Amino acid sequence: MADGAMKKIRVGILFGGRSGEHEVSLLSAASVLQAIDRKKYDVVPIGITKAGRWVAAGHAERLLGGRESGKHLRAGDPDATGPAAVLRKGESVLVPPMPSEALVPFEREAGAVAQPGREQVLSVDVIFPVLHGTFGEDGTIQGLFELAGIAYVGSGVLGSAAGMDKDTMRRLFASAKLPIVKWVTFLRGEWEKSPKKVRARIEAALKYPVFVKPANLGSSVGITKAHNAKELGPAIEMAAQFDRKIVVEQGVGGKGKARELEVAVLGNDAPEASVLGEVIPVKEFYDYEAKYLSEGSDLIVPAKLTKEQTKQVRAMAVAAFQACDCAGLARVDFLMEPGKSGKIYVNEINTLPGFTSISMYPRLWAATGLPYPKLIDRLIALAMERRADKDRNRYSL
Repeated sequence: MADGAMKKIRVGILFGGRSGEHEVSLLSAASVLQAIDRKKYDVVPIGITKAGRWVAAGHAERLLGGRESGKHLRAGDPDATGPAAVLRKGESVLVPPMPSEALVPFEREAGAVAQPGREQVLSVDVIFPVLHGTFGEDGTIQGLFELAGIAYVGSGVLGSAAGMDKDTMRRLFASAKLPIVKWVTFLRGEWEKSPKKVRARIEAALKYPVFVKPANLGSSVGITKAHNAKELGPAIEMAAQFDRKIVVEQGVGGKGKARELEVAVLGNDAPEASVLGEVIPVKEFYDYEAKYLSEGSDLIVPAKLTKEQTKQVRAMAVAAFQACDCAGLARVDFLMEPGKSGKIYVNEINTLPGFTSISMYPRLWAATGLPYPKLIDRLIALAMERRADKDRNRYSL
C-alpha cells in the first residue's frame, strides 16, 4: 500500500432471504452494488437463497447478474422465463440456478486465511443488509450480527423487531403520544377457536372499512381492505396465512381515499427527516401488486402540503423513529384524511425500506440534497459509529 493510502473498509452487501420480498431484495442489492464507491470500499456480495442457504463471493455476484430485460417482466411475474425479478420502471436482475457452496461463520477481523481442510471464513468490517421482510428486518439477522460483533447498517434487534410488529409498533407510537388510528389485535388461534367472539370485538371497536394485516410482514403482503362484515372473515383468513398475530385497523377517510405520505429518516442519536413524498396508488390502496406489479402508481416528491403540515409530519417521523429505538435508516408512512379535516396519522415505520435507486427512500433523500452514492456512504458511516459506541459498553465487572 502506498504511503498515505487509506485502507478500504470491507463491506458485505447481504441480500435475498427467505421472505416473500426476496425478489425486491435482489433489486435493492443490485442497485447498491452498482452505486457503491469501489475506491472507498472492498465489496463482498453475500446472498441468501429462498431455501435459506448462504452463498458468497462469485456465487453471490452471479445471483445478481444485472441485465436489461427485452421483455417487460415484473417481480413475481408467473410468465417469467426462469426465476427473475424486475421492477415496473425497468430495473432487472436474473437469478441463475443456486450454487451448492454454503457461507460459513463471519469473522470481524479482515485478512483471515483459510486453513486446509477447514471451512473458509468470510471477513468484513461492516454488513449492509438489504434484506426486506421476515428474517431480514425483524431483528433475527441483527441478532446474528450482534453475536459476531460486526457493525451493520440499520436498526438493532429491538428497533427492528418493534418496527416489524404492527401491534408493538403502535403501542410505542401511542406511548410517544403520536396520532394513530384505532386498532384491534388478536391471535390466529383465537380466531380459529371463537370467530364470532373476535368478530364482535372488532365490530365493537371499529367501523367499516377496516384493514386486516398480518402483524409481522412487509411490502403489504397479506393485507386486505374489508369494506363490510361479509369481507371481514376472508380477509382474516388471508392474514392468518402469514402470521400468528393479526391486526385490524380503522380505515382512514371512510368511503373517501386517504392520502398516503412517506418520510425518510436518517441518523442514530440525532436523526433527521427528508422532504415528504406522496404515493398515489393505481389500486384502492398501496398493496404489493400496486408497489411492484402494476403500472400507474405515482410517487410525488415533494408532496404538496403546506409548510406547517410539512413541518408537522417531519417532526412526527423523527418522533416515530425514536419511539421504536431505530438507528441508521427508516421510512415512516402516514395517512392523511381527505377533505377539510386533513388530520394526519402515523401509519407505520419500515426499518429496511426498498433501496433501489428509484425506491421512495433514496428518492426522498436525493430530493433533500443527498444523492444515492452519498446516502450509501452515510449509512455505512452511521453503522461504524454505532458499533464504536456499542463497543464502549462493559458486559462484566
